[in-house]
Amino acid sequence: MTSSSPLEAVLKRDRLIVLVGLSGVTVLAWLYLVMLAAQMSDSMPNMSGMANMSGTDMLAMLQLRAWTAQDFVLMLLMWVVMMIGMMLPSAAPMILLFAIVNRKSQQQGNPFVPTSAFALGYLLVWSGFSVAATVLQWGLEQAALLSPMIVSTSPLLGGIILVAAGVFQWTPLKQACLIHCRSPIAFIMHGWRPGIGGAIRMGLEHGVYCLGCCWILMGLLFVGGVMSLVWIALITLFVLLEKAAPFGIAMGRASGLLLVLAGLAVMLHADV
Repeated sequence: MTSSSPLEAVLKRDRLIVLVGLSGVTVLAWLYLVMLAAQMSDSMPNMSGMANMSGTDMLAMLQLRAWTAQDFVLMLLMWVVMMIGMMLPSAAPMILLFAIVNRKSQQQGNPFVPTSAFALGYLLVWSGFSVAATVLQWGLEQAALLSPMIVSTSPLLGGIILVAAGVFQWTPLKQACLIHCRSPIAFIMHGWRPGIGGAIRMGLEHGVYCLGCCWILMGLLFVGGVMSLVWIALITLFVLLEKAAPFGIAMGRASGLLLVLAGLAVMLHADV
């Protein structure tokens, strides 16, 4: 048996550290979401009482809730943590590859750059998306289109989101962004930038592609429930498979057809 080289041992150690770090952050994000979902469920009004409300009373109840600055910050925090929990697993292959290439670059005499710099750039993009999602949630609540559990109360709105998400799965933009996300080696080879600033910029660039690939899928949260842990987990799994599984592209296109059909079915039953 031949012993592994010092570089191979270091690379194995780096991979382990990165995997543990990513897993730890993801688990913490999900624990926060579980706690928040439980708190929201406990604070919900009696569902049987809500079922007996007239449409006018329900509309008035939904419109009574005015956001404060603290509400906005808390909702923004919820979205940021949710995006970390949902998107970090699918970004793991790219982050791991960055760590490997970065370590080899250091062995050649270049300065070492923490992998967290790349991850930071990536998460900054999704934090920006979280701001937009929070503003959208506020607007939908003010229009009484969301229930207290942050799920669409309008079949028409839900149908439109489903159809839009399905159609987007077949667009050139979606395919271009998805191919990028599925090709971490090509991105590292052609987009490598030195230094901490370069790592953050690389993370930002990868985050933009990832956002272009998945932004409308996050809109499905308003259909199935922003705080539905099962729905969040299903979307997370779908994103991971679409980016990493051999059948990811075919699965994405097939899901587009299913989403369009589901959206049309929902809209046909909408009371317009």
